[in-house]
Amino acid sequence: MVERITNWMAKNAPKREELAKSRWLKPFGSRVLHSEFWRFTRRSVPRGVAVGLFVGVFLLVPGVQIVGSALLAIPIRANIPVAAAMTFLTNPATTPFLLMASIWVGNRLGFHADLASFQALYARGASAGDWFSWLFSDAAPALVSGLFLIALLAGLVGYLLSMFVWRWWTARKWRRRAQRRQVTAD
Repeated sequence: MVERITNWMAKNAPKREELAKSRWLKPFGSRVLHSEFWRFTRRSVPRGVAVGLFVGVFLLVPGVQIVGSALLAIPIRANIPVAAAMTFLTNPATTPFLLMASIWVGNRLGFHADLASFQALYARGASAGDWFSWLFSDAAPALVSGLFLIALLAGLVGYLLSMFVWRWWTARKWRRRAQRRQVTAD
């Protein structure tokens, strides 16, 4: 399954040469297109996972997530495609749960946000003005602090899990290679 996903990404992801011609990336120069940020290595992939999860959970704005994760990946020397892909774990299906969890975490930290009013706004399909008035009440500190802690935890867990998966996958490849050598030697 991992190979199928990797092959799909290789076919459908934009190539560096295509991105070099993009007018949106010209202000960032060749720094973004450096091969260091596009190689899949044991250090860059977990960093990309951590950056993508952190930015994806903390920002929750679809267009800003991808750009933010790509820009944050540069000083951390993370894999840009992985960082951008990890932002898709937050989507319209997971956003309400993340918001409720962040409000709950923020309330546990001592801030005050009314979770019942959040659920009522969500249930009735409130307008953007209603959401902004609720957000700019006393709910904002609880929401932001909860999102930050959840994003930090998600990034840390993603980093550790991707390191473990990377080592497992590499060890599996080496074992298969050794088995093939042993079969050809016999």
